[in-house]
Amino acid sequence: MTVSHPLPADLVELIAERFRALSEPTRIKLLDQLREGEATVLELTDLIGMTQQNVSKHLGVLQRAGIVARRKQGNFAYYSIADERVFELCETVCGSLERQLESLGEVVAGARRG
Repeated sequence: MTVSHPLPADLVELIAERFRALSEPTRIKLLDQLREGEATVLELTDLIGMTQQNVSKHLGVLQRAGIVARRKQGNFAYYSIADERVFELCETVCGSLERQLESLGEVVAGARRG
């Protein structure tokens, strides 16, 4: 997708909403678990050690942002990743952090020598 610049105001708001949805560590943990495949709230509760209410709240935020999908089967709701590209974004951020940490390590090592 090619985006015109400057970004239109409505697009800026959508981008900010997506980043807000990803700005909570619990939501990153949930995405990491869902990367393995779909799961129920109860399964996710056990995996990340949080209350069912808390997990449901965070999944709702991710679902409204279009990152997570929900399907109902019987008495259970199953959650899965709706947009796999979210992991490309995570990889980009991880790569950036890795480079920053390497640079910081070089600065610290240089300061210790100097």
